[in-house]
This record gives sequence, C-alpha cells and structure tokens, in this order.
Amino acid sequence: MKLKSAAILLFIFMACTQAVASDEAPGSHRSPSSDGATVGFANIGDGDVLPPTFIVRFSISGMGIAPAGVQIDNTGHYHLLINLVEYPDFNLPLPANDQIIHFGKGQTETEVSLAEGDHTLQVLLADHAHIPHQPPVMSDVITVVVAADAPVQSENKD
Repeated sequence: MKLKSAAILLFIFMACTQAVASDEAPGSHRSPSSDGATVGFANIGDGDVLPPTFIVRFSISGMGIAPAGVQIDNTGHYHLLINLVEYPDFNLPLPANDQIIHFGKGQTETEVSLAEGDHTLQVLLADHAHIPHQPPVMSDVITVVVAADAPVQSENKD
C-alpha cells in the first residue's frame, strides 16, 4: 500500500514539475508554423487612402486556412488587428474585441468600417484554439488613411 501511495505522489510531482518547466502558460500549446509562412493584405497597402467602409482581403502563403475548432497541422484562421498598441499574450487565446477581430469561420475577406483618420492594420494567423502559432505568422503593420472623399476602392492592389 505504501509503495502504491509513493508511486502516486511521484507521478503527481513529475507532472507538476513538467508544467512548471514549460515556458508556455499552463494548459496552452502553441502550434508550430511552417517555415517561411506569410500572411498579408491582398487588396490594400501601406499609405492607401480608403473610404470609411472598405473591403479587406487576406492573403496567405505556406500554410492553409481552417475554421476555429478544427485542428489540422499547418492551418489557422485570420485575425485582423486594428490600431493595436500592445500585443496580448501569444500563449493564450486571442481576445475578441474592437481591436482584434476574429475570422473563426475561415473567412478570407471582410468589410471594415472605420472613422476618418489614420489607422493601423495587421493580420495575424492563429490556430484552432485562437492561439498564435510558434513562431507567429503575422503581416507587417500598415497604416491606412480613411477619408470620406476617398476614391472607390479598386478590386485588387496594383
């Protein structure tokens, strides 16, 4: 009986030690990204002047798209970061708010409405659990200018 209790205690100790040794948050696991994987914007770019409501199309290379909740290697879904000043903890699921827009159904484009002025945009890929990959697959930050008198948006970025 004492041997069985000692074995149970040893198992619990080893499990706790392994959790503490991990550099990730308890319960989280960051999916690996493919070497050279990229995401970005297919139809807008840095410095573009856009109307208050415009279409954003996302692009991806080196990985695929799958809805949230569907765990397939080398896939994820898009998150649009709008005017984000500080990144959240990438070891945890991304929050959903006005600055972090989730596309968990696997959407590849969206209509965005922003107030007039300068805005920063960035695309971030996250896995089935809304956790960014390791290393993160994210675009460069772009700045767009929203103006009421902006020309009608073209179909694709030149």
